[in-house]
Amino acid sequence: MTSLPKIELHLHLEGAAPPAFIRSLARQRNLDLDGMFTENGRYNCHDWPSFLKVYAAASSALQTPEDYARLTLAVAEQSAAQGVIYGEIFLCPDLCGGNDLSAWRDHLAAIAETAVQVERDIGLTLRGIATLIRHRGPENARKSARCAAETAGGFLVGIGLAGDETICQPKEFAWGFDAASEAGLRRTADAGVVCGPKSIRDTLAALRPERIGHGSRAIEDLALVDLLAEQGVVLDCCPGSNIALGLYPDWRSHPIGDLYRREVKITVSTGDPPYFGTTMTREFEQLHAAFDWDEGVFHALTQTALDAAFCDADTKTRIKTRLEAAYA
Repeated sequence: MTSLPKIELHLHLEGAAPPAFIRSLARQRNLDLDGMFTENGRYNCHDWPSFLKVYAAASSALQTPEDYARLTLAVAEQSAAQGVIYGEIFLCPDLCGGNDLSAWRDHLAAIAETAVQVERDIGLTLRGIATLIRHRGPENARKSARCAAETAGGFLVGIGLAGDETICQPKEFAWGFDAASEAGLRRTADAGVVCGPKSIRDTLAALRPERIGHGSRAIEDLALVDLLAEQGVVLDCCPGSNIALGLYPDWRSHPIGDLYRREVKITVSTGDPPYFGTTMTREFEQLHAAFDWDEGVFHALTQTALDAAFCDADTKTRIKTRLEAAYA
């Protein structure tokens, strides 16, 4: 499965940081993050609250544009090794410079410059999605959205929403989405991981996203499933993370198979791969084993992801040429 070309639309940059990378930065800065790791060096999380806690602690080690440039390269190398040829990475203006526009510009420039290097040297095309963080509150999100709107275009192609969905309602972030959208950024939002179908419905109504991150619990409301299929809203599913966090007991129990059969547009991503012990290759292998999906299905899923990508038409044409050559 490593040899199959892949497109990953849901990857959080800080969440993809290798544990060894974060531990090294923490030592350099005399940060005590030992409790954030297991004895074998993995991130020490087992459920949604512990994941959010460890994620925040680990991200605190990333403090400069240079840190983010190095991280982008490390994450890109991981992705390319799994056969990913195009990826969209989620970035937080709040984490990249504390919502200060000048600092955000510096961080974003370092990431974008590294992305140019990555495309030249290892053949992986990256684009960025500025992310608002729910549990930091609507006012903080407004600041992030302003940063995103001021830097829209080129590398930065989208606006997203992530974090603890039990805190604040989607409508509280509508201003930020509207401001970013007016600047040309396209819309995606995580929903339905903790709060189920209602969270997805509320997100669709308030934020009008083209894509929903995760969204697998839509299966609990078949009318919602029909609505997603009818409207063509894409679910960027991350089954490995859902299973690792206990949302489903195993791969065969994950509703991605039912959603696909019901003609909902589906893509496959890892989200925060080192936190959940997964890779894009593992996702493909487990889906093959669970649902007997063959190369034809994965090709279709990858084409769906390309169609749903936020990059410009010229970039899509280049990626499409690579896909067609690989699957010829």
